[in-house]
Amino acid sequence: MTTPQWLSIATLAGMMALFVWGRFRYDVTAVIALLASMVVGVVKPSEAFSGFSDDIVIIVGSALVMSAAVQRSGLIDGLLMRIATRVRSTTGQLILLTTTVGFSSALIKNVGALAMLMPSAVQMAKKEDRSPSVYLMPMAFASLLGGLMTLIGTSPNIIVSRVREEMTGEPFRMFDYLPTGLFLLLMGLVFLALGWRLLPQDRQASPGLGEAIDISAYAIEATVGQGSSAIDETVALFTARHEDQVQVTGLLRGAMRGAPDGDVMIEEGDVLILTGHPDALERVIVTDRLALAGEGKEGSGGPPDNVGVIEAVVSSDSALIGRTAGRLLMRERLGINLIAVSRAGATITNKPGQISLRAGDVIVLQGPLDVLPSRLKQLGALPLAERPLRLGSARKRWLPIAILAVAMVAAGSGTVPAAVAFFAAAAVAVISGALPVNEAYEAVEWPILIMLAALIPVSASLQTTGASDVIAEALAAFAVQLPAWGAVALILVAAMAVTPFLNNAATVLVMAPIAAVFATELGYRPEPFLIATAVGAGCDFLTPIGHQCNTLVLGPGGYRFGDYARLGAPLSVLVAVMGTPLILYFWPL
Repeated sequence: MTTPQWLSIATLAGMMALFVWGRFRYDVTAVIALLASMVVGVVKPSEAFSGFSDDIVIIVGSALVMSAAVQRSGLIDGLLMRIATRVRSTTGQLILLTTTVGFSSALIKNVGALAMLMPSAVQMAKKEDRSPSVYLMPMAFASLLGGLMTLIGTSPNIIVSRVREEMTGEPFRMFDYLPTGLFLLLMGLVFLALGWRLLPQDRQASPGLGEAIDISAYAIEATVGQGSSAIDETVALFTARHEDQVQVTGLLRGAMRGAPDGDVMIEEGDVLILTGHPDALERVIVTDRLALAGEGKEGSGGPPDNVGVIEAVVSSDSALIGRTAGRLLMRERLGINLIAVSRAGATITNKPGQISLRAGDVIVLQGPLDVLPSRLKQLGALPLAERPLRLGSARKRWLPIAILAVAMVAAGSGTVPAAVAFFAAAAVAVISGALPVNEAYEAVEWPILIMLAALIPVSASLQTTGASDVIAEALAAFAVQLPAWGAVALILVAAMAVTPFLNNAATVLVMAPIAAVFATELGYRPEPFLIATAVGAGCDFLTPIGHQCNTLVLGPGGYRFGDYARLGAPLSVLVAVMGTPLILYFWPL
């Protein structure tokens, strides 16, 4: 081995040691590896930042933006909750959740799909008096399997596509992964439907500050618009359809005022006073096409991407005490809207803007994000701890889905490169208002992009110095004694074994070039080995740290480190045993 090869391998080994040590976050570790590669001379300074312009970074960043746009639309979440009303058993609900998150992960980045559906899972668990741990880990594993089906489902697929393009001149296209990924997902869903009993049933998340201040009885004013599913429905049927999570405490129609009887028919143009948890109110507004009071009216101030909402409590010396939002001319004078009010021990039947406020009332204000803090101070209201609150934020239901579909068809057909298709889709989502600019920037996981950009030249050094050839030749010397399926299984299991200690994207950046050379040394086509690398790197079921999806459910599910292996170990064996013949069937050597 030459000195540059030794230095390249030593840098890689040091990087892996830092990942395992965990002293630095993964993006910082990647930056350290890049700096070390430049210092020892295996990466030229002129090539050090080439990763920032790589298609991988563009596709991953754009996919995250589109995931946020689809999540914000509330469409998938709303459809899920409608179906969930008819499913009551633990196994039935688990199948519904894992199937939804699995197939959603093929369309949007798997971590985005999981984040979108986690609140629904927690709500189901609370309603049925079950621990969320029953649902969340199986959902995380289903999202990992679902991400294997398309180019944008997970980062490893994007990376191996580029490696194939470098080797053969042709990248993997959008749905090249579908046959293998679909069968693995279906097998995984069957296993999770049966194997969830391996999980402990008593895990509970520690209550956070958001739960400590949780307000469950907000009152809002909403108008029944044209085409609403609430039209010609009685009040009783309306509340029953929404599983009594919201209550109609007031109905305003001509001379009709106050709390309506259950048999009163809801008509177009009715103004409903609804009370309930913010998530439930948000779901009703989106699914039933109700217009929240204050939306789109003059005074909410500024462009849509600068308008947000904030929760606050009325202090004892507030200027709001004894006054209503209407009397204060809050919209006209201050440029903000009062869209919801909560008062402990009281049932609110009036419009929020007509309620005489008291000390201790919790209010939701909507307005320009740059003026809301000063307006709160001016009014004498104290902001509550930050927590996700989508109530009052306008959304477009079908537009993000349509934009994503066009991008997938364009990329899948090869009409335009995947990077261009998804970058354009993300841009159109922002320009059209489907996703506000500030939320687009918040959706991008910058540590992931920094890690990818930093590790691309580091992994390339394995090839430029010939270190990947040396490693691949060593593996080939061992694999030559194995049958063809054994060589593919070796790569799959190796990637699966490494990814708990590295980020899955980092695993592919290291393993994919080695797998490609490994295939060449054995005289096989590279495609099955690259697919095996992507599958292995995308299937970390053993730890909470190898993939963001596993980390995402750790706290809300109240899991311990060892809980992952209880369900993940047999699933890993299933993927290794069944994945190898599937890969060879669809990608013959």
